[in-house]
Parts: sequence; structure tokens; C-alpha cells
Amino acid sequence: MKQPKLIHREISWLSFNERVLQEAQDIDVPLIERIKFLGIFSNNLDEFFKVRVATIKRMIDYQQGSKKIEGEKPKKLMSMIQKKVLMLQNKFEYTFRNIVNELEQRGILIINELELNALQAEFVKDYFDKHIFPVLSPIVLSNVDSFPYLKDKSIYLIVKLSSTEPDVSTDYALIEIPTNLLPRFIVLPSETDKKFIILLEDVIRYSLDDVFALFKFDIFESWIIKLTRDAELDMDNDISKSFLEVISKGLNSRKTGQPVRFVFDNAISKDLLDFIVDKLNLDEDNNLIPGGRIHNFKDFMSFPKIGGPELVYSSDLPLAHPLIKKHKSIIGVMAKKDIMLHVPYQDFNIFVRLLQEASIDPKVTGICLTIYRVSKNSKVVNALINAARNGKKVFVVIELQARFDEEANIYWSRKLEEVGAKVTFGLPGLKIHAKLLNIARKEGSKTVNYACVSTGNFHEGNALVYSDLFLFTSDKRITSEVRRVFDFFDTPYKNFTYKNLIKSPLYLRRKMYQLIDNEIKNAKSGKDAYIILKLNSLVDNEIINKLYQANDAGVKIKLIIRGICSLKPGVPGLSENVEAISIVDKYLEHSRILIFCNGGNELYYITSADWMTRNLDRRVEVACPIFDKDVQRELRDMISMQMKDNVKARIINAVQDNTYVHADGEGKIRSQAELYKYYLNLVVQADQ
Repeated sequence: MKQPKLIHREISWLSFNERVLQEAQDIDVPLIERIKFLGIFSNNLDEFFKVRVATIKRMIDYQQGSKKIEGEKPKKLMSMIQKKVLMLQNKFEYTFRNIVNELEQRGILIINELELNALQAEFVKDYFDKHIFPVLSPIVLSNVDSFPYLKDKSIYLIVKLSSTEPDVSTDYALIEIPTNLLPRFIVLPSETDKKFIILLEDVIRYSLDDVFALFKFDIFESWIIKLTRDAELDMDNDISKSFLEVISKGLNSRKTGQPVRFVFDNAISKDLLDFIVDKLNLDEDNNLIPGGRIHNFKDFMSFPKIGGPELVYSSDLPLAHPLIKKHKSIIGVMAKKDIMLHVPYQDFNIFVRLLQEASIDPKVTGICLTIYRVSKNSKVVNALINAARNGKKVFVVIELQARFDEEANIYWSRKLEEVGAKVTFGLPGLKIHAKLLNIARKEGSKTVNYACVSTGNFHEGNALVYSDLFLFTSDKRITSEVRRVFDFFDTPYKNFTYKNLIKSPLYLRRKMYQLIDNEIKNAKSGKDAYIILKLNSLVDNEIINKLYQANDAGVKIKLIIRGICSLKPGVPGLSENVEAISIVDKYLEHSRILIFCNGGNELYYITSADWMTRNLDRRVEVACPIFDKDVQRELRDMISMQMKDNVKARIINAVQDNTYVHADGEGKIRSQAELYKYYLNLVVQADQ
């Protein structure tokens, strides 16, 4: 039987999330960080079900069974997903039990309502009375005609209420756990050096007699349940409505999305489970997933930092950039040469400082910025607001369809408009995913443009944990075309050409084909030919087939793919010249780098675009050439370190077994640690 040439993106994604779970299993990772990786795994899985599984389920529900997804019918693919998810769920539960045991050995105990001593019981009752009871909204099911609506992202306690008195009928109640208002983890008092933690739902369990004190119940049994809903926005095509209204409506409709997964405590009584499944109109296609006593592990991303410092990662402070000095103009540095900012190793506040400088510089006349995601209390947007107040022309392109960030983006768009900034919400049918800044400055009789092109969002929070690159430049070959991209956003009906920037949707795919074809031609001519790609995802079928063509011609291809990789590396006769690794570590690998041999005169690009169909054909993305030799060398050093990683790198292969790259006679090389040392050394050298 002929083997498929591609790995299903959903299966590859689950393989990526398994790498996240491996971090929770790794005994060399600090213990509290291992718990956080369980939270990341859970949060990732939630989004996977809300978006990817929801899409497949819609295909099944709409009886599009004849349509195949990468060679598989939707129902068969759903079955493959369910099998893999259940396997991962079992690994997850096993890993969590091991971590709990290790915490106990360290004197940190997660206890439930049955394990409280007298001091803790008194504290719990007092905490419940003061903080929890006032915000609790229990629903007794016999009081309502239909089963209450279960919100996405929430967990619920389903309670069986009964009595030792024979004349009291059994009833059921539903309680939403108020994790949006109160911390999930509560540190309890202790008379020893041990630390005790109880979960919010267990405090409620302990106090169920108080919750239902008006009734005659004296026996309470309870289990946690959770429903995940389809998160896709139903976009209204009515052009008479503003885009802002459409998105706002979509946010409201998300709250009533169709169920795609139901998880529950596997100790729940079968009759109660059947009752819930029936009332919610669930079936096997809704992914009924049994689990342990605890759900919504995403909250474990905020597990309290208790215990010694060895239980968490050391807090490496973001480093200064060797060319940027305190109280010195960043624009002045950019005027002399290109510089690359690499967060979180280097300080994202350098980007904020650039905006702040531009906002008060009397020679700066305008600032243009794209916003895909920004932090809740954004220094970036505040700098733009200040620029507008200082009389600068501020033009901001906000992507309202940035999944799960729409609400924040709507808020900031209104704040910017209030101070006179010009705000546009992208283009119909195209998400704007490019990360661009342009600063226009009057210098003599000329206007000089300064630009920043980034692989990631202008987001202070992300910059602490996401590894991204920011090119600061005044090179006219780049800045004139960044300015042109903003002109395109402002007047999309005009046609603009680009010689150096590569913009999707019209040019990026075509240019990538040309660059790959050039390597194929050189390989066939006997010249050195190689391609090095660092991406988050490699999914697009056509571009993968183009890489297979390059493989056939003898082009050496090295891939560093954090997440989904649908290409099958190392398969004889298909991809024997392709090597692929994935690095999952302390920081989220997010930068995208493309290097082409080009007959020995290497070409370097950074880009906002992964090689997915949506990025190449349905989004505005930018790939930016790197002309500066120092920045090229820096990128080469970075890639070399990552390709030598033998601690956190896993091999991507056709069987998706996530085998670690092992040291082969050399010492351990953990690329993220080596990169921090590398940038620290640059600062030390600059200060000497």
C-alpha cells in the first residue's frame, strides 16, 4: 500500500503538544515549571478542540463526508484524533500524579477537602464565607426546565444532593467555579515547614452544607465537568454593517458555539453522566473524554511559586543591546546601521523606547504600526496615544480577527480614535499578520523613513516568553517598501510593487518557489545547494511538494519547526536529504528565518509568515531580506546553535515519536541557554 506523502496537520499538531508534555515529564526541568507545562499542554488542547476539531466536526455535521482532509475522510480523521488525545490524556494523568508525588517529597502538598486539619478547616470555612459564597451562583436542577447553559473555558461542579432521611428526594445542582474572580490555588496555613495548597473547587466541596443550608440534604457527592465549544467566528457578510460591529457580534456568538468536547471526572456515576449527555444533546462525535478529579489544567500555568528557587527557572533579566545606550537616540543608531533585537534575550523595552522617542521627537511627523496582538496594559499603544497628542500623524492597522484577542483590539482601537489617530481594521477577506512599524522624520528638506520589521507581535507580555526577532533599519531598500505596505493598507485599490520586501498574498508563494527552484538549478549544476528554514509550522501541500522536488535534485534541507510539520523528513526516495528538529524549552520558539545557499552568496530573510496556506494566500504577511552582514552573521550563529541543540531538540520524522537528539561524543548543548550567553558576551565586549 502506497504511504501518504504528508502527515495530517492535526496529528502533527498533537505530536507537537506531546513535546510540550515531554517538558512536564522531564526531571531536569524545575518542578513548578513542569506543572506549568501541564497547564500549557491543557491550554493548547483547549484551543485545538475549539478551532481544529470544531472545523472537522462541522464538516461531518454538514454531511461533507465525501470531502477529504489530506487524504482522509473527516470521520476517520476524527477517530484518529480521539485515539491520540486519549493516549495523551493517559500520559497527562500519569505525569500529573508523578509531579504531585515529587511535590510531596519537597514538602508541598496539594490536598483536598477530606484532608484538612482543624486549623486548615477553620481557614477554609472563613475563606469561603468571605470570598467565595458572595460570588457563587448554584442552580438546583429541579428548579429549571432545561439543563443550564455551560460556558466555554469554565469548569462546573455537578452535585448530587441526597439525605439520610427517606422522605427527602434526591436532587442535583450545578455550580460554576468562579476562577474568573478568584485564584484557583489557595495556600493554606501550616504549623510545620510544609506547604499546603487546596483548589478552589475543593473549598466549595468542603462548604456544600453551607451552600445548601436551606434544604434538608446532608449527603453531598460532586464531580467536575467541562464543555469546550466551537470558537470560530460566524462572519456576517452584510456589508452595510461596520467591521467592528461584525466582530463584536461574533464575540457574542462565540459564547453560544456548538459543543466539540466534554470532559468529566471518570468517577462520576453513570446515571448522572448519561443524564448530562442527554440533556446537552451530546454524542460520541462530541469527544466525550473521561479524566481525573481535576480539569481546566490551563490554570496550572499560574501555579503559585512556593518552595525554593530551584523549583522554578532562574529569572534571566533581558539584556541590553550592545549598540543602544541609555539616554541616547535609538533613531540615531538606526541612521548608521541595521540592528537586530532578539527577545526575550534582549529587552523589548528598546522597541518601546523607540516609540517613545518618536512620539516626542519634533522632527518626527508620522508613525505607522500594525497591531495583531498587544498586551492588556500596552506600553506600545500608550506611546502611540502620546504621539497623537504630540501632534504626530498616527496610522494604526488593527487586525480585529486576531483569534481570542478581538475584544482587546476593539478596546484599543477606540482609545486610539479618541485621540485622533487614524485606525483601519484591515482588508475584507485578508487578515493582516505582518508586523511592521514606520517612522517618518523630517531631516532637512527630506523625509527619512525608519522601520521595524518583526517576526512576532508588539506585545510586552509575549516578549518575556516568545523568542522573536525585530529588525531596526533605515535602509531605503526596506523602509521605502514598508512605507508602501502602509500606503496599501490605506488605499488597497491601488497596485504597489516591491523589489525587496516579499508580501503575501500576491508575491510570497511565488518568490519562495523561485528561491527553491534556484537551489534546484544549482544542485543540478553541481554547485552547493541548501535551504535552512526555521518556522512555527510547515503545512502547505504545494510548497512541501516543491521541497520534495528540491530533495530529489540533491538540495540539502534543514528544518527547525516548532509546531506542525506535515512534511515527512528522512524518507528514502522522498526526503532523504531533509533533516528536521523541533525545539521546545523555557521560551516559545516563534521567530521565522529563511536561509538559501544561493550559490555561496547566502540570502537571509526574517518573516511573520509560516508556510501554511492561509499565510501564503489569505493573509498580508511580509518576508524581509537581511542586507546587513553583522545581522546576517548573528542569524547564522543563532541557527548554528539551534541545529547543535542536543538537550531540547526532538527529531521530527514520519512516525512522530518525538525522539530527543542525543549528544554524540560532545557535551550537552541547550541552545536557549547558549543564546543567552552569546548575547551577554556581546554586551560585555561592547562595554570593554
